[in-house]
Amino acid sequence: MDHVESLGLRERKKLRTRQAIAAAALRLFAERGYEDTTIAEIAAAADVSPRTFFSYFPSKEEVIFAEVDDRLAEVRERLAAPLEGETPLAAIRRSVVDVMHALATEHGEYGAVQVRLVFERPALQARALQRMYDAQQEVQEVICGLSPDITEADAVVVAGIAVGGVQAAVIHCRRYGYDAAQMRAALDRALAIMEDGLGSVAALSKPGPANYGGMRSSGGRPSQPG
Repeated sequence: MDHVESLGLRERKKLRTRQAIAAAALRLFAERGYEDTTIAEIAAAADVSPRTFFSYFPSKEEVIFAEVDDRLAEVRERLAAPLEGETPLAAIRRSVVDVMHALATEHGEYGAVQVRLVFERPALQARALQRMYDAQQEVQEVICGLSPDITEADAVVVAGIAVGGVQAAVIHCRRYGYDAAQMRAALDRALAIMEDGLGSVAALSKPGPANYGGMRSSGGRPSQPG
């Protein structure tokens, strides 16, 4: 089941509003410049009030990371709900592949603006680094739950490869203006490289515990207790 389809009506409406604000912000940053764009202008472009903007984002800086935050949350949620009998390695691939393909088509021409803003501003670089570290910590915890036999050192590396690999590939593609087809091909290649590396971790090839995270059947529904 698609991540958005799995949400309730209220959650879907909130997600659409959040995405509309983020898209409007990136468009205005591209047209007017980051410093010259106000929160009031972003809110107006997204057809919401400034108060609504602040209910989704605490600052103008945070809106730049909306897509990254949402997609990393998707990866974590997918990893935490493995399919019945699925190995941790298969769960990682399934969790990452759809997100990577979605990233190939999101924000289009504004993806380069997003990357440029982070590269140009040390404060945003620091926030990006903190987000990456936090995501790796959370993914590491999920991987340890999926694979009880994995060592802590291996789990740290696996999380770093999964999170860092996606981020590095997306940043490169957006920075150099890859179109959707080129970006999809590059992300598929990045995924293949990650799989080659992760395949050497034997613990990832053993099915995870049957009671982890509410195992789902291949139909996408949580398995029910007997």
